[in-house]
Amino acid sequence: MSKAIPVTRVSQSRLTEALRETSEFGATFSDHMLVADWEAGSWKPPQIVPFGPISFSPALTPFHYGQAIFEGFKAHRTANGGVALFRPRENFCRLNRSATRLAMPGIPEPLFLEGVKELVRLDRDWVPHREGGSLYVRPTYFGVDDTLLVRPANRFRLIVMTSPVGPYFAQPIRLLAEERFVRAFPGGTGDSKAAGNYAGGLLAARLAQEKGFHNVLWLDGIERRYVEESGVMNVFFVLDGKAITPPLGGTILPGVTRDSALTLLREMGIPAEERQISIDEVLSAHAAGKLTEAFGAGTAAIVAPIACIRYRDRDLQFSAVSDSSVATRLRSRLVAIQTGREADKHNWLLPV
Repeated sequence: MSKAIPVTRVSQSRLTEALRETSEFGATFSDHMLVADWEAGSWKPPQIVPFGPISFSPALTPFHYGQAIFEGFKAHRTANGGVALFRPRENFCRLNRSATRLAMPGIPEPLFLEGVKELVRLDRDWVPHREGGSLYVRPTYFGVDDTLLVRPANRFRLIVMTSPVGPYFAQPIRLLAEERFVRAFPGGTGDSKAAGNYAGGLLAARLAQEKGFHNVLWLDGIERRYVEESGVMNVFFVLDGKAITPPLGGTILPGVTRDSALTLLREMGIPAEERQISIDEVLSAHAAGKLTEAFGAGTAAIVAPIACIRYRDRDLQFSAVSDSSVATRLRSRLVAIQTGREADKHNWLLPV
């Protein structure tokens, strides 16, 4: 974009140290948001306005037909005193792939990246200083027609908001392998970040939480046999010294943190494989002492050690994480790059 983005500033910031440093994940939002509209075949100039409620018709497209997608990535304070976004271009590309899948217009890269940079620059004081803290960036993109016709919308809106956050999980997580419900099927939207994907998983997650688990471990929709992903993360197993994660094949979200983890694991000398792994293989490898770790990888969770997986009447317990564990070493390396404490040789950071 060649023109500066118009900014309407808040009359008084809501920022306090307590809000920035101690808020629950996703419960507090910074002062401003980016808004851009698509109609009559083109994108209108974006603008930054005070964060607040929006007003729409009860016949809004996503309310009835779910034409809505979103993304999530982070801005971190860096060792040199700056602020940098972690791999926002990959999230932008995934957002547009999701848009294509849901019959939505593509978003121009300059509009998105320059808009996000300007938004974070404006609200940079909201980026937490605490260890493990970051400013979570949440773009949401949806149809804004007010019609009950079953068709793609003719008008759309992109909104980008930010939220100061800490770690998503405060402790190693417990997962329940899910056999009754399914997250995705071949040919569906499992590899898109569609809002409806998450709505369909809420009941399974709630039932698992009522049993004392943090979330579910999804199995494939055909045989209920192969591990796919967890509620908010991709999943890795350390088996015979190799880090194994299920392959992308249309039913698993291609996580940016997953991709980063695969790159870093290989650099760390840890073989990393993308292949199918069945729940039976997980059980037998654990029983044989070959499965030493399991962890999740995602934007919100970063790298989250798994303490337990329950499958039917069996609990697979994993040893407490140590400084030498793969999950700990991977997380330390990833966070060091995100915060500028280690050289960014992959050009993953976009300074603000």
